[in-house]
Parts: sequence; C-alpha cells; structure tokens
Amino acid sequence: MNSFNDFKLLCGNAMQLLQQMHEQFDMIFADPPYFISGGGKTIRGNRVIVANFGEWDKIRPDKEKDEFNYQWLSLCRERLKDNGTIWVSGTFHNIYSVARCMTDLGYKILNVITWQKVDPPPSLTGTRFNFSAEFIIWAAKSDKSKYYLNFDLMTQLNGGKQMPDVWKLPSVGSWEKRCGKHPTQKPLRLLYRIILASTRQGDTILDPFAGSCTTGIAANLLGRNFIGIDQCQEYLDYGIRRRKEIEEPVMAQKIFRKMSENPDEVMVMVNHCRKETKQLMIDKSICYLRAGDSKGSLLVTPGFERMQYVLLHTGGEDCHLFRLKTKGHFQIWTKETLEKYGFHPEHAPYYVVLHFDNSKEIEIPKQPNLKQKINTYRAKIRPLSDFLGLN
Repeated sequence: MNSFNDFKLLCGNAMQLLQQMHEQFDMIFADPPYFISGGGKTIRGNRVIVANFGEWDKIRPDKEKDEFNYQWLSLCRERLKDNGTIWVSGTFHNIYSVARCMTDLGYKILNVITWQKVDPPPSLTGTRFNFSAEFIIWAAKSDKSKYYLNFDLMTQLNGGKQMPDVWKLPSVGSWEKRCGKHPTQKPLRLLYRIILASTRQGDTILDPFAGSCTTGIAANLLGRNFIGIDQCQEYLDYGIRRRKEIEEPVMAQKIFRKMSENPDEVMVMVNHCRKETKQLMIDKSICYLRAGDSKGSLLVTPGFERMQYVLLHTGGEDCHLFRLKTKGHFQIWTKETLEKYGFHPEHAPYYVVLHFDNSKEIEIPKQPNLKQKINTYRAKIRPLSDFLGLN
C-alpha cells in the first residue's frame, strides 16, 4: 500500500494478517491496547480532555484481556526468528496479563524496562500519586535463544556504566506531530534506544499495532526495515506522511538529531590541537583548552555537567576518543603549571584542564570529518552519538 521498500504497511485485523504472514522478524515492538479508556480525564497541552481513545482501548474484563494477549503473542512468536526478541509496552492495566501470557507461551522475559516520563501531565484526581511511568517487557523467543544485545553501545551511551532498566525520557514532542496526531503515540527517542539495543543494521522489525508508525520511522532512520499492521487506515496514512517527510535529507537529519537526544545525554568535549601537542596530551592523559574569552570571563557551556568523554583531533582529522576520569569535572591551571608537564601554551594565562583515561581508547566506527572552516579549531561540546556511527 506504499512505495517504500524498507517501510511496508498492512491495514486490517492484526490476528488475521499475522496468520497470513510468512516472514520471520529480527525484532518485534508491540504497543497493544492498554484497556484504559473509560471516561477518565487527562491533560493534553493546556486542555482537559476525556481519555477515550477508541473502542479498541475500552476497559475489558481480565479474561478478555488474557485471551486477546495470548492470541496475538502466540502469533508473534511464530513470526519471530529463533534468536529474535520482542518488546511490549503497557501500564499496570494490561502489562501483568502480557507477562503471564508470555511465560505460558514459552518466551523468556529478559527485562522489564520502566520508562519514567520526565514531563508527565499532572493527575487530576488528587487521590493518587501521579502516573509518570510505563513498562516495557523485553523477551527472547525461548530459553535457548541466542539473542542480541549491543551491550557496549548501551554502556557508552550511559557514560561508561551499564545501562539500567529505568529510562528517563520525555513524552512525544510537538516536533513529532507535524504530520498528524495519534492518541497513544510513542516518542521516537524511546524506539531509537530499543532498536539500537537489540538489532543490527539491515534487520527487519515488525509492529503489529503500528498506529502512527513511530517504530517504522525510527527503524528506517537507523537503517532497518519495517513492516507495520494497523486496523485504522487514517493512522497508517499519518505514518506514510511521516515516512515521506524523512525522504528529504535535511529533515531526516534534523529528526535524527532530535531522536537521538535525551535529558541525560552523554556529551563529548571536542578539542583541536597540533599533532605533536595531541600526542603529548595522550601520553599525559591531559586535555587543555583556553579558559575564558578575550574579556577574561569564564563561560561554562550547557551540557558540560554531562560531559564524559574527550575527543582530540588535528584540523578536523585524526580523531582519538577517551573517557574522562570524572564526569563533568575540570580544573583551572596556569600556563606555568602546564609547562611543568612539558606543554607550551601560548595564548592565555589560564586553561581548562580535563583528565582522561589513556589506557583504553574508545573505538570510533567511522572517523568523523570535523572540518567547519574557522569553527574547526574552536573547542565545542557535542553528543556522544555523533561519534559512534549511529547517523
């Protein structure tokens, strides 16, 4: 129903279409009904609205939820490769039923991710704690599955520490709704992390409840293939508009950069230095740059507190990436102090000094070209994802 080779959509009942499929998938992401629509109220923007998302999301008895979940999870398991994994999102209204059905069907639950929203709408009742989290079950097809986890990348994105099972990420932003709206749309930042964690480039991903096709947009921007199913043509049309939007390279890059951001994003200090100075910095585990501007003031750039790596380069080439010994930490040294370590600073009386671990250089999949005319030679802070070959 669309002309994209890496983005295919099917409109109809997921149960019926899954039975007709013959493809095997590397990963499945499923955002099934949460069964929460019952006349309650919530806040969207500055408006109070009644949270009735549609007949598909109406509150159901536990028996009906179990039957529904067992059926679609059984069909998805048949479509999942032996070493593939599945991610299923939900709240307490449905996630326990999903977990029971998964266990009964032979899936191996690997993690239950808590997605903590950094910007949840306030509760209107005043009788309970605010609802600020959703849960995502990550499971392998069976106990015997040799599933894939990009452990090293997840660790790097978390500043060198093992990625936890609590993810602090914002809800869907206005920049994700330019082509339309879906009442239960997931943020691209969430799917970005899920897809990076459990798939390789060229893999194929299925979403049996595709909605506005967030899974497909993230998949294609990351070089993966996508097949989505939804019973609502209107929502699939919204997904097609989103897919057409990223055909334009500038817009695709803009969305990718937004998608790869998060509130705890790890940052890199990028610093140009002469070739001989760069080698001495590596030998001494010291990176330095001028402190302050021509008027003598010191300005700490936003994001400095999240800086955990330093990248040394010469004129935009020959890049070397190292982890800082202490996150967001720096010292101010005089010119004379640097001279004691064999350096020959010439342009300022004071310097920002960063200490890094030179015992293990971080591999950069593809050497970035940092040439930006005069800006090539100015120190700057950039996201770690810029240097991990993700874009």
